[in-house]
Amino acid sequence: MHTEHLDENKLRLTSFVTFLMGFAQAMLAYILSSYFKLASGTESIGIFYGFSYIVFLLIVLNLHKLVRWWGKASIFYFSLLAKIVILTLLIFVDPSKMAVFLMMLYIIFGSLEWVALDTIVESFSVDRMSGRIRGLHLTIVNAGFLFGPFVSTFILGKMDFYGVFVMALVFNCFVFIFSLIGFRHVNHKFEQKLKIADVLRKIVVRKNILRIYYISLVLDFFYALMTIYTPIYLKDLGYSWEQIGVIFTIMLLPFVVVQYPMGRLADKRTGEKEFIILSLLVMAASTIAIYFIGTGTVFLWALVLFVTRIGAALLEILRDSYFFKKIDAADVDIIGFFRTSVPVAYIAATLFSALIVFFLSMRYAFILSGLVTLSALYPAFKLRDNKAEK
Repeated sequence: MHTEHLDENKLRLTSFVTFLMGFAQAMLAYILSSYFKLASGTESIGIFYGFSYIVFLLIVLNLHKLVRWWGKASIFYFSLLAKIVILTLLIFVDPSKMAVFLMMLYIIFGSLEWVALDTIVESFSVDRMSGRIRGLHLTIVNAGFLFGPFVSTFILGKMDFYGVFVMALVFNCFVFIFSLIGFRHVNHKFEQKLKIADVLRKIVVRKNILRIYYISLVLDFFYALMTIYTPIYLKDLGYSWEQIGVIFTIMLLPFVVVQYPMGRLADKRTGEKEFIILSLLVMAASTIAIYFIGTGTVFLWALVLFVTRIGAALLEILRDSYFFKKIDAADVDIIGFFRTSVPVAYIAATLFSALIVFFLSMRYAFILSGLVTLSALYPAFKLRDNKAEK
């Protein structure tokens, strides 16, 4: 039987590393679509995201094999080192087809880095505290995300993409140094020899894992559409990068404010189910409302996007809290499957949104996102809730 151990020292170090990771990732997250558009010379940028996440999906489905061969920390280090090399090359490459290829590699290794970190964090966590541990983890990550868009859009307005790549490179180097100190003894390996079909058979019989997976897929679909199309849509409406930076900074505040308290509440009093349902309703209603805004003002856009992220922030912590109470550190294969929601969501989002943008207009993508969010209500109602400490 697996015995869980809480290691508070490693959790504290992880918190610092994840803050740096969040900041470094947010530096590029909300300008990637604009860079793809510039470097490729085409409006059809969804194909670049779609292909990147198809490759990532194939990798993460085989994550348990990679962990068995190399270990958790080694995968994390390799992903991080690959990102550093890619950012260094992007500094010296003009926007071009080569730059598009490098940016796609950045998406792949950046995504793998976060999944590897998930498996590491689970190694020194305990299920009964998943809400608090994951809440703190997400709060710190998102504190980094809060400042990233503001800094990157400011630099973009002054120094173009070159300056953003330099800043992102510096922070990724810091992440690499501190993670080398903290994770070198957490290189656990996965012992079971499983094929992808074996993993899927394990998942199918666990109905609540499937339900929370679909809810996770819906959340990641929302993130995909909003990350790809919101900055482009705002630019097309005439907003400057500085204004977009202000809007996005306000938009991301809920991730810093609500996630740890929600995780603590779910652990101690309520469980996750009821608030998952509430967060889906908030997300859906506010996302559909975006369709009706039109040009609007900086304040109005900041307010509506802020409300969408209240729902998303609540759902993100509740999703992770629910899932990680159902598994432990030995379930690397199940963690890998759970995180396929990111590439599957991005692939689906790029396909559906490309059709919508081609036949209708970009703002209909927000209607699509809201309707997809509502589709998660049925599995949410069917979830068997975790028991709270109370």
